[in-house]
Amino acid sequence: MASEPTNLARLSMSLPADLFRQLDMMVEERGLPSRSQLIAELIRHALAEHEAQTRPEEMLAGTITLVYVGDRGSIRQQLATTQLQYLKEVISSQHVFLEDDQSLEVLLVQGPAVRLEALCDSLRSIRGVHQLQLVTTTALLPPLHEQGEADANDNGAGKKPKPPKSAAA
Repeated sequence: MASEPTNLARLSMSLPADLFRQLDMMVEERGLPSRSQLIAELIRHALAEHEAQTRPEEMLAGTITLVYVGDRGSIRQQLATTQLQYLKEVISSQHVFLEDDQSLEVLLVQGPAVRLEALCDSLRSIRGVHQLQLVTTTALLPPLHEQGEADANDNGAGKKPKPPKSAAA
């Protein structure tokens, strides 16, 4: 079981009775232990969205979820070409076929908010894309590789291979 954060601050708020009931229903339906957990999650989403809108150069990580019809011309090729244009931002892609020749694709992305929005706009403009949603977080993936650094635990795997010796030597 995860330990609770030690630095907590209390918040007291007043809500309209109907909104309060809806909040409690949502907590119950999701099986959450408290309102606080749900409210913290909602605030995190709002903060990430705010960050993207007010600081377009700020780095964000997230997912782009697409649903598209696969029989429309060269849609898969267009999606791949668009992702290639955003090679620094698209970390990975997962694709599954759905019924009625639809496809679901989820992209793991990271980059400046303005680039992620531009990627979404480019993907949305492809004919046959029915749904697209970007979900972001301000938490980032750790740097996977640093230029010129070898991991101390890689047992030399990070070193450049030595060129083969020539037959004349």
